[in-house]
Amino acid sequence: MKTIFQAKHIVILCLIGFVFSLRSQNTDLDILESVNAKDYPMWDETMRWTSDGVYPFMVLSTGGIWLKGYIDKDDAMMRNGYKTAISIAANIALTEGLKRTIKRPRPYTDYPDQITLRTRKSGFSFPSGHTSCAFATATALTMSTKKWYVAVPAFTYAGLVGYSRMRLGAHYGSDVLAGIIVGVGTSLLTWQVDRWINKQ
Repeated sequence: MKTIFQAKHIVILCLIGFVFSLRSQNTDLDILESVNAKDYPMWDETMRWTSDGVYPFMVLSTGGIWLKGYIDKDDAMMRNGYKTAISIAANIALTEGLKRTIKRPRPYTDYPDQITLRTRKSGFSFPSGHTSCAFATATALTMSTKKWYVAVPAFTYAGLVGYSRMRLGAHYGSDVLAGIIVGVGTSLLTWQVDRWINKQ
């Protein structure tokens, strides 16, 4: 019951964020314009690499956690590998569900004269899937290792992914914020469910 309550909180927070973003669309657009303004070819290429690196980051992190547990014969760490995979899968499902339900257009679609698209075109905007995946993975890595020297680079990279989605013109700031909430929330929820199962 507690787990269902927490899952509802994640969805409610995202919906509140979306409603707030509609009310403050001008602010959302102003922030995006300032991040997206002007062309810096080398920096923009770096941001494309940062953004596209999310998928290898997810796979390598999940496999790395499980492999460390396997090599060390550490069942708890191997379990963390499974939980990481589950949290990422749950994150993707929730993110895609919200995208298809809310159907917010991409900023470059609504404001083609103000926002420059610097990446591939894709579906709906809210929430940011790249950001949610990056933060789900960073949270899972942190929960698995409980080491600051893993958490700091993981969350720094996740933050850069969020920034890159705005720099590339693919998302509003509110999309990125919602992606952070969904990503962190799904990993925390997965760990909470595991604790609940173990208590049973």
